[in-house]
Order: sequence, then structure tokens, then C-alpha cells
Amino acid sequence: MKGQLILEDGSVYKGNLFGAVNPAEAVTGEVVFNTSMTGYQEILTDPSYAGQIVTLTFPLVGNYGTSPVFSESDKIWAKALIVKENYMTENNGFKALNDFLKDHKVTGISGIDTRSLTRHIRSCGTMRGYIKAGSEYDCDVLREHQDIKAKDDENLVAQVTTRKIYRLPGKGPRVVVMDFGVKKDILRQLQIKGADVVVVPAFSEARDIFSLNPDGILLSNGPGDPAHVPGIVATIKKLLGRVPIFGICLGHQLLALAFGAETYKLKFGHRGANHPVMDLETGKTYMTSQNHGYAVKEKDLRRLGLVVTHKNLNDGTVEGLRHRYLPAFSVQFHPEASPGPQDSGELFEEFYDMIIKKKHEEQVI
Repeated sequence: MKGQLILEDGSVYKGNLFGAVNPAEAVTGEVVFNTSMTGYQEILTDPSYAGQIVTLTFPLVGNYGTSPVFSESDKIWAKALIVKENYMTENNGFKALNDFLKDHKVTGISGIDTRSLTRHIRSCGTMRGYIKAGSEYDCDVLREHQDIKAKDDENLVAQVTTRKIYRLPGKGPRVVVMDFGVKKDILRQLQIKGADVVVVPAFSEARDIFSLNPDGILLSNGPGDPAHVPGIVATIKKLLGRVPIFGICLGHQLLALAFGAETYKLKFGHRGANHPVMDLETGKTYMTSQNHGYAVKEKDLRRLGLVVTHKNLNDGTVEGLRHRYLPAFSVQFHPEASPGPQDSGELFEEFYDMIIKKKHEEQVI
């Protein structure tokens, strides 16, 4: 079926719809791009993409199929998928991407010049858009959807977080994960270390978290603007200094806000599996997996007791922080990858060591 992508600035890209198609409805969302060459299933099922229409710059998508073991959550969170070429058939017994999208009632559009679309977003900035059936340009539909430009994403964390506490038992220290849209592989990395993992809803109160007797707290990844969840920031403030804290992606931004820093929206974000990041304390450079549209302002971080530990070598943005005195640190990128390189996976080891050190100090006292 013919379809088209229409951006809020009036740009039109025509293609063919696949996956779950409803000719009577348009799919709206923020149009973003990801430069990863593989990992389309992990990307689609990453809760951090909630509310977004994902463009994949790699031209051929779907050629190795889909499998439950690749999913980072139990559903597709992306609103829609944009590709140049969709591989339609099964491969090695794995379900075809087209069928995977149908199962999750998600629309895809192929035949789009994704390189051109990406260059447009890089030049003009991330913008909202919609995908609809038909090949005719419809000005009325465009005007009808102008309100998507003003649509807020403040409820995205509430959409993706767990509704109840659950535990992944382990014999090691207890790590409480505040779930802002946590990926399965983050939890898997904690389990590999032997941690006793307890996952709690994003809007849990500090007293409820402390009632679980955590040895460490992980602030997970998630979607949206960190400034839209001040209640979570207020909770994190109450957690500071009590136990070691490790923030990833949105968790990094929220930790910075809790210390008094500021965040801002990037022009087109960082989404892909090949972003170079330097560890300023060791001089080592990582290739990292990233998915975020906001960043932490470097201004005033030193005054707030925060040390910049990592920087993005493409644009110089802050990629990592630690507090000078309190046991708290964070990174903007994804050390668990999924998809992408696992160069920085040692950060989970650092978090675990910080927990062990804190427990030892408490026993000595």
C-alpha cells in the first residue's frame, strides 16, 4: 500500500506501508534517526523510543529476521519505523520484520530515501511528523496535525515504567532499579554480577525505596525530557549520599538535575552504535551505543561538586559525571549496548565495586 511521511515543516517523503496498516489513521510522533547497522529489533523495543518514529539510516533492514531473544522489552515502543528497503521474508527460521510489526500493531514505511531524510533532520533539527496511507499530498491532513508540534512528552515515563515492584533474585548486594523505561540487558548485566535486583516504578517515594534495604540504586534509561518529571528529581535528591547511585542515559540527566545542574534539548540527538566517547580520567576512548535527545549543560558543574568524566568526541557534550565526595556517578551512553559495542561494560564493574566498598566501610564503622 502506498503511503507517505509528512513532516511538520511540510516536507513529504513517499513510500510503501508495511507491518500493521490502518488506512483510516495517521501515525504521529517525533521523527528521529539511528545510525546503527544492526539491532533494529532492540531499537524498536527500547522503551526510550516511546513516542518516536524511528528512521534507520542503514539501507537494508530486516535481513536477519526477528527473535524474542533480541527484544529489550515485551513490546515495540517506537510509534513507527522508516526504512529504505525492507527485507520481507523469514530468515533462518526467524520471524520476518514485517510480521513482527504486525504482531505489535506497528506501522512501517519503506522506499524512503533515509539518507536524505536524515540530512534534512540534521540540518533543520528533530521535528514531529506523521505517516498516512495514500500517495496524494493532503494539505487538510497536514493542517489537522499541526498540533503535534506542541504535543508534550511529559507522560512518557509514566507509560513505560513497571506498574509494580518485581525482583530478580541474586546472592550478591541488593540493587534497586528505578525503572524509567529500563532495558532488559541492563538488568541482565546486574544479574551477571550476581546482584539481587529489585525493580521499582519510576514514581516510587524515597521511603519506599529505602524500605527495600538497597545496597545500591540504578537510575535507568527512559524516554522524554528529564525536566518534565520534577517529582522523580525530588526523590533522587533524597537518595543522594545514602547508597551508591549509578545513572544511565535519562538516569544520568535526572541525577544531574538532582544535584542542581541543567539539561537542554539537542538539535537532532545522539542515536546509534558508533559514537566516540573519551574517558577524561584515563584517556581511553570508547565506541558507544547512544539514544537520547537531551544533554547536561556543562556550566556550573564544578560549583555543584560534579566532575565531568566523559565527553563526546563528535560535539563535546557531557557524557559522564561523578560527584567529588558522594558515591554517585552516571553516563549518557549505554554501557550494556544492545545494540552496539560493549567497550564500556566495565562501568557495571565499577558500580559493583563501589557498592562493595561502601558496605565494607559500614561494617568497619
